Amino acid sequence: MYHPWHSSPNDLNLIETRNMLDDFKKEFIDQSIHRIDENTKRLRKCLDELDESETWTRPNENSNSIGNLILHLCGNIRQYAISSLGNTPDVRERDKEFSADGGYSKLELLERLISTLDQAKGVMQEVSTIELLRKRNVQGYHYSGIGIIVHITEHYSYHTGQIIFWTKLLKNKDLGFYKGVDLNAKNEV
Repeated sequence: MYHPWHSSPNDLNLIETRNMLDDFKKEFIDQSIHRIDENTKRLRKCLDELDESETWTRPNENSNSIGNLILHLCGNIRQYAISSLGNTPDVRERDKEFSADGGYSKLELLERLISTLDQAKGVMQEVSTIELLRKRNVQGYHYSGIGIIVHITEHYSYHTGQIIFWTKLLKNKDLGFYKGVDLNAKNEV
């Protein structure tokens, strides 16, 4: 006999499912932020290695400077995370990210990027499960909140890789990102 003060098996399944969804959401957000923070450390290391002028040097007319890439990352992260996922107006002026040929020091670029990332991570940490699943249009694409976070993480990693490559070309040195880590270690089962 069912008593209103006892949980039914269906209630327990619902509670377990909600707990699993909460755990999944937390793990997904935590791992995304971990990757973002990891790339920020790498990007900071690159900026520490570069002279001010190298930050705005373009390898050729069809490529962007590190300064352009950082401005682009700020614009993209703001449009996807802060505006779309955070439900605020989209104020991005994408063409200006690539047409700039200076105007910001390395420190100003880094501060701008970190401020943008802090806002984006705040939105990601506060986003509801419903908003993670809701589809929306951003930059001409149709993404769920999950798709937006995947895009932000992947896009940031992609351009961080370009900045690392360009820094290594300019400085001809290993940046030591994996110093002290045995990358030949086998997986444990």
